[in-house]
Amino acid sequence: MPVGFGSQDSKGSARARAGPYSQQYEYSGTAMGNKTDNGNLNGTTMDSYVEPKYDGTAADRQDMQEMGRVQELRRNFKFMSVLGFGCTLIGTWNFFLGLISFGLTDGGTAGLIYGFIICLAGFSCVYLSIAEMASMAPTSGGQYHWVSEFAPKNLQKYLSYISGYLVAVGWQGSICSTSFLAGTIIQGMVVLNDPTYSPQPYQGTLLVWAVMVFCVFFNIFLAKRLPFVEGILLIIYIVGFFVVIIPLWVLAPRSPASEVFTTFNNNGGWSGKGVAVMVGLGGVVPSLAGYDCAVHMAEEIKDASRTLPRAIVFGVAVNGTMGLIMVITVCFTLGDTQSILSTATGYPFIQVFFNATGSYAATNTMTALVVTVFTSAVISEIATSSRQLWSFARDGGLPCSSWVAKISPGAKIPLNAIFVSLVIVVLVSLINLGSPVALNAINSVTISALMSSYILTIGCVLYRRLSGQPLPLRRWSLGRLGMAFNIASLVFLLPLFVFAFFPLATPVTPSSMNWGVVMFGGVVLGATIFYAVEGRKTYTPPVALLQREDYEI
Repeated sequence: MPVGFGSQDSKGSARARAGPYSQQYEYSGTAMGNKTDNGNLNGTTMDSYVEPKYDGTAADRQDMQEMGRVQELRRNFKFMSVLGFGCTLIGTWNFFLGLISFGLTDGGTAGLIYGFIICLAGFSCVYLSIAEMASMAPTSGGQYHWVSEFAPKNLQKYLSYISGYLVAVGWQGSICSTSFLAGTIIQGMVVLNDPTYSPQPYQGTLLVWAVMVFCVFFNIFLAKRLPFVEGILLIIYIVGFFVVIIPLWVLAPRSPASEVFTTFNNNGGWSGKGVAVMVGLGGVVPSLAGYDCAVHMAEEIKDASRTLPRAIVFGVAVNGTMGLIMVITVCFTLGDTQSILSTATGYPFIQVFFNATGSYAATNTMTALVVTVFTSAVISEIATSSRQLWSFARDGGLPCSSWVAKISPGAKIPLNAIFVSLVIVVLVSLINLGSPVALNAINSVTISALMSSYILTIGCVLYRRLSGQPLPLRRWSLGRLGMAFNIASLVFLLPLFVFAFFPLATPVTPSSMNWGVVMFGGVVLGATIFYAVEGRKTYTPPVALLQREDYEI
């Protein structure tokens, strides 16, 4: 049965294996073998380090064999749990609410609506490209694996290494910014209910820590139940959407369509409305970026080469639809934009809720649901970032790689990688004590790091296609449309990457400057220096482990 454009089921006839998981398994044909210290394989047989029921399908075992990997994590995610994982982590409708001030300042209601539609179309091309690569090589490494496999040979190792750092920085920053949103929205609720309260930066930082610790607890002690939890969170995510949007439909005053679809704001003082809209997309892009999250759970997904791309595509469709409905609804029910932007709560959407309902109880309930969804996103982000760190560490890409790459024997999770994420967020959130602008720069780095990893990865697979080199067989394929989707993705991503570094308004001063470009450059320069000094000796690029037999043009 076709599962994608021009799909093939070549991996469906994978070589099977049998026997207790504590023993070695032999394959007919090219086989692989014993686990080495860095978590890869060599030899002529293949070990499994999980119980047979968590070992996945025959296709999963063939994928792991071809990529030179050993099964160390339990494959207990299925389609619905992966769908829930991606939807709640991306959280399009709630991230749009949390970051709406960007688009209202630069762009206005018309800029938000048209900008969201364009971003949804562009990111759909990006995620279709990623979904196809996920079927080619369903690995927790994601982008850095694909770059290693598809980049020009003389650049494979370095570009893969840089890609690994970009994704790591992107997801660590994502945890920090989402935790910050959850914590400071709670402060905004307090301001609404007690106008005498003066929110302090240290209180916001403590709330960030509380959210982070709670989510780490979930990832450690409910690890075996995480797929079930993600299913529950998907239900909360969808129910929360309707709980928020129905009161706005019923109670809020509506602006005329002629005003909503034609009002462009340029409160940032840019040279033109077009530039203002592009800058304002800084509030839209984060609500759609990050669907590589499910990719980093690939080695915990049953029948990953089929399930993963389907979950990505369905997730984009579900989140995109909900997001578009929320964008149009909020734009129609905003009221006066300037008064909304100047709300004492710090978050315009809280004021919109209160103006619509006129009730503290209703506003608190609606806002609490938004906080809950943000917190559930942090749970998923920790899982994503820890798996990506673990994968990169098992290939020797990080300092102290052997420690970061350890798997907890009982829970079968990368426990040390989870602790690394906790420490990073605790330290980075301290910046909020001295400079909220610096934290905004971290948000910029998060988006630019993820988008640059998409550009690098899709650029490499496009290079492969243009040069006529074969690509791995896959069960979910874009077929002849693959090159078109790859090109469209790059055309969309490149200008967004540039505008991600723009400040929100002009004239620019040192205190209002978006220092994200400096931080991004520092990450790339630091990774390059570490590669030259140490990484080139310790890092094993995934392409060096491949044992593929079948390719196609």
